[in-house]
Amino acid sequence: MHIPFSSSPSSSLGIEWELELVDLQSRHLRGSATEILEDLRAKVGEEGAAKAKHELFESTIEVITGVCQTVPEATADLLGTVEVLRDLAERRGIGLMCSGTHPISEYSTQKITADDRYDRLVGRMQWLARRLLIFGVHVHVGVRSPEKAMPIVNALMSYIPHFLALSASSPYWLGSHTGLASSRSRVFESLPTAGLPYPLHDWAAFEGFMETLVTAGTIETIREVWWDIRPHPNFGTVELRICDGLPTLLEVGAVAALAQCIVDRMNTQLDRGYRLPAPQRWVVQENKWRAARYGLDAEIMVDDHGTVRPVRTDITDLVEDLLPVARRLGCETELTNVDRILTAGASYTRQELAARRAGGDLTAVVDTLLAEMNAGRPVTHG
Repeated sequence: MHIPFSSSPSSSLGIEWELELVDLQSRHLRGSATEILEDLRAKVGEEGAAKAKHELFESTIEVITGVCQTVPEATADLLGTVEVLRDLAERRGIGLMCSGTHPISEYSTQKITADDRYDRLVGRMQWLARRLLIFGVHVHVGVRSPEKAMPIVNALMSYIPHFLALSASSPYWLGSHTGLASSRSRVFESLPTAGLPYPLHDWAAFEGFMETLVTAGTIETIREVWWDIRPHPNFGTVELRICDGLPTLLEVGAVAALAQCIVDRMNTQLDRGYRLPAPQRWVVQENKWRAARYGLDAEIMVDDHGTVRPVRTDITDLVEDLLPVARRLGCETELTNVDRILTAGASYTRQELAARRAGGDLTAVVDTLLAEMNAGRPVTHG
């Protein structure tokens, strides 16, 4: 099975941001995506409307950038679309927010978007699909050739706990505290073609793997393989899908800068003949669990012998190491905003603080997430 790969000449960038539509009175999700997207099309035309689209549930709109070269360009692109959507939503008494899960809404009350693709997904996956009331941020970074795609995907698995800990924003599920920093990651990986990628050593192995899945009827297209990190042949990118939904544009920009810098460095290392290290799958699996459970307080394994290190320390050192790359790519400010997340706490800790301050009332968590979305940065209280 030949899968053409549209190689990117540079470490270009694209971001997808899944937003929740929240009734400002009840604070529950509200299924109004079709109406809002129709309003958007009427206001900005087809080209502008292409930057926002349906997701599985009618209570979600995904905002999409074009192909960007820098993180500031990508975040400005997102903000332009979000500002129009915010105005259209507020006219209907709806607010926009983002988190890995909605703190109080239940999947059983949500309307599935009318679409043949989603109908087939639910028909095949049943309960596993119907409970996918989860939200994420996906970052695409350009890769220069298909030969580089799988080595970069494999090497990026070392950073799964870093991205998950920084973005963890789903401590609540169906109105209850889960005890996890990221419950979303556990819900999503229940799908048979989601979760950690398989360690395929080159593009031919990837093509062979996908041919097997299609021939067996496991998937119809390669779009139905929802790995935490995957190559995207049409875009010529690697796509990081591990992140929970990020509540603020500052956090989206910080995670995007981290992703672009890491992938750009790997692109360069491969150009110079360097062989990228690929971690053992069992180490990655354990580290992903630790990040999902403990977030930025996780201690992750840094070798095959069980040596552990605080993920917070590893992230700090990684940012410092990547600063020369960030300066060259024009995203130094955004990369150093990772330190602001470490100081303010990832979203799961801010949500838990809001709940404690409100005596356990989770509508206060929704209010905090709405306020952060509007502010564009984490809101902290002394």
